[in-house]
This record gives sequence, structure tokens and C-alpha cells, in this order.
Amino acid sequence: MTDAQRFRDLYEECQPRVLAYATGLVGRQVGEDITSETFTVAWRRMRDIPTPPLPWLLGVARNLTRELRRRDGRQYALATEEARRVLTSGARVEDVAAGVTERAVALQALAGLSAADRELLTLVAWHGLAPRQAARVLGCSTATFSVRLHRARRRLERAVDEVGLSRDPSPRSAAASRPTAASRSAAASRSTATLKEH
Repeated sequence: MTDAQRFRDLYEECQPRVLAYATGLVGRQVGEDITSETFTVAWRRMRDIPTPPLPWLLGVARNLTRELRRRDGRQYALATEEARRVLTSGARVEDVAAGVTERAVALQALAGLSAADRELLTLVAWHGLAPRQAARVLGCSTATFSVRLHRARRRLERAVDEVGLSRDPSPRSAAASRPTAASRSAAASRSTATLKEH
């Protein structure tokens, strides 16, 4: 198989997921540019790409994004903006569906986390990477990634609790909704799953 054929197969298999990852970091328009640059790098380094190729490609996209942010000095807060948009539109609707409410809580909770925690959680929840693959994207060991992911999930659980209480602060509802450790874990899992719809 020629390099051109390998590249075509690689592009067809991985381009949508690289674009989704880049878009999650910097928005659709810039994400398309990052994706294009990522596959330009891939074409130049076809013989260096390991199997499976996706973690390597996401690592390239991540590095390109970091370089872009350093050059421009801009802060990207897409999760916060999306949470505000969902919450604002939801406030205008009296009967908000449970799924929309849960998604809004998930986005607001995620937006309240650090950029590092958001990246850890979205690599697993949105992009479906295994810990070993996600660790490769971040350039750390699988053990280190697993520890960081565990801590990020605990912080997400607490954020979900805080957002849920702040959205319905009445004493009765607060007491009734005071979560157990098991319910916090389930809520965090639902939150990251809900975010896949974003």
C-alpha cells in the first residue's frame, strides 16, 4: 500500500474524531484549521504514525492548539459559553424537559472545572479514548492519567452537587436532594454521558 493510500484511509477513519476534538477545544472554525494542520503533519510523518493512530493525531491537534493559544494569547471558554446559552434559553421556557435540565447542569458543572480537568473528562467521555490512549494524548503515563481522572471525576461530582442545589435553593428541595456518595458518582457519570450530545 502506498503512502497516499494509507493517508486516505487514515483521513477517512480519523478526520471526524480529530475535528470533534479540535472543535471542543477552540470552536468549529478554528477547529477546522487545526484539523487541517494535524493531517498536514500526519502526511509529512506517515511512517512515524503508530497503531492505533487516533491518540497520536489527537496529541498533534492538542500541541497545535497550545501553540495557537500561546501565539494569540486568547482564552477559550467554550464550555462556559455553552452552559450560559443553554441556561439562558432554558430560563425562558417554563416547562424545561428533564434531559435539557440535566444537560444544562452538566455543562455548567463542567464549565466550573479547570481546563485541565475538562480535558481529562472530555477525552474519555466525548472522544471515547481508553486511559492508555488518553495518557498518550497528554504525554503522561497511564497511571498518572488514571489518578488525575479519578480526581477530576470527584471534582465534577462536587460541581454537579453545587450546581444542582444552586438551581433549586429551597430548604425542602435542598434537604431532599442532599446526595449520597453513590448518587454523586451516578450524577457525575450521567453528566459526562449527557455531554456527549453536545
